Amino acid sequence: MNNSGLEFAAGHFSEEQSPYLSAPRVSEVLGINQSELAKLAGIARNTLTAKTSARKVDQALSPIVRILAMAIEMTGDESRAVIWFKHQPIPGWAGKTAYDLVGEGKADKVLGYLEAVRSGVYA
Repeated sequence: MNNSGLEFAAGHFSEEQSPYLSAPRVSEVLGINQSELAKLAGIARNTLTAKTSARKVDQALSPIVRILAMAIEMTGDESRAVIWFKHQPIPGWAGKTAYDLVGEGKADKVLGYLEAVRSGVYA
């Protein structure tokens, strides 16, 4: 993802006047509650809301936001990107979606898949 895409992601998924990603904003975009987001990100639910955990939350949400930002860039639409993330099986992963793979700690595989698609390689 280019720098403008990362800047979009950081601005779009963060609170005003904060350098960190916003768990409420990410859960709102995905249409899931905070508990589901915590499970997806692999962190405790209480960690999402603790002010002292902002860096840890930012780090946990970063791969999800990168995937969403790439999907938004590729589809041109946030709602289409979210539908893809939650419902479209990724070829070669036995019907698993990006949501499923991220929940299993395989966000890097989803990012690799998106990079390949963006480069013109289709599974």
